[in-house]
Amino acid sequence: MFLHICPAQVGVLASKPVTESNSALLSESSSGQSITKDSLDSLQSKTDANSSGEDQQKASPASDMLVDSFGRLHTYLRISLTERCNLRCQYCMPDAGVDLTPSPQLLSQNEIIRVANLFVSSGVDKIRLTGGEPTVRKDIEDICLQLSNLEGLKTLAITTNGITLARKLPKLKECGLTAVNISLDTLVPAKFEFMTRRKGFLKVLESINTAADLGYNPVKVNCVIMREFNDDEICDFVELTRDKPINVRFIEFMPFDGNVWNVKKLVPYAEMLDKVVQQFKSLKRLQDHPTDTAKNFRVDGYCGSVSFVTSMTEHFCAGCNRLRLLADGNFKVCLFGPSEVSLRDPLRSGIDDEGLKEIIGAAVKRKKASHSGMFDIAKTANRPMIHIGG
Repeated sequence: MFLHICPAQVGVLASKPVTESNSALLSESSSGQSITKDSLDSLQSKTDANSSGEDQQKASPASDMLVDSFGRLHTYLRISLTERCNLRCQYCMPDAGVDLTPSPQLLSQNEIIRVANLFVSSGVDKIRLTGGEPTVRKDIEDICLQLSNLEGLKTLAITTNGITLARKLPKLKECGLTAVNISLDTLVPAKFEFMTRRKGFLKVLESINTAADLGYNPVKVNCVIMREFNDDEICDFVELTRDKPINVRFIEFMPFDGNVWNVKKLVPYAEMLDKVVQQFKSLKRLQDHPTDTAKNFRVDGYCGSVSFVTSMTEHFCAGCNRLRLLADGNFKVCLFGPSEVSLRDPLRSGIDDEGLKEIIGAAVKRKKASHSGMFDIAKTANRPMIHIGG
């Protein structure tokens, strides 16, 4: 199937037949019912339960700072470590580039740890490091080590483009990194260079393999699907899950400043799922957590899984438990909301933790019930994704 890449070079693309023995070893994938085109409509109606936030309050007692006016408990903090990146992806970076925040105005390592500790001691149990490209930050290992030692933190994850991850991941794992998301939008090297405006395709594949070899399970692969660019590769990506613990996450194309979003480029979740169902008849629905951003599936007998992040066509705002700390210290309660509040300035003015909690809590309480819908989002001023953090 993969005519563009030599499987001998890239083990992640191997697609040997599933035998009866290894199918038995992967019997865990049988949670759910087989999907057919006839059952597609009923399947989609069942996924609405994904938006329920009822189970969020079952977590250990958390500070009121993390609860919004709709009762949503926010236990997941995304921290952008830098605005810099070694790629120039078209859906993230405007053609003309972006003005980067001067280094003195970015949060220092000590400031990041102080704010993170405040969140974790208040009930946050998952932190994801983003960028830009987080691995270009020179002190990322020290940051990981300090974050992983925060009492109460259960998951320390990273979202990365994978260009330098393969050589850095062993040390990052030693420093407490527990989960990995790697962005890869095409399996065709020439298309990779077109989308990212840089070389490095094989380095990304090496990082995926390295993560799997180091025991990360699953290795999440983020794939933004765009019409007439990579929508013809959806089933090829599903094949990546055959023999390795890879979770391919198909993401609907989202509008941000400078990425020339157009609804014609958007491939809706229902259309993506239909393509997969047509080729993989044994695709089965998996159980989602109420706060999941993705709808999760597995092909019967495959080692990995497939997910769909449906931000545009079937939002999951009712179950949202995510907050964002940007590299410049601004705090953002919704990816698509333009509202931000600075934590850096009060930090540098000598504010105590109680004062910071008041600022954070007030921002969380102002969080809206849901984003405004994809057409309004496209018209709303917001920062480029590289500023916000992936």
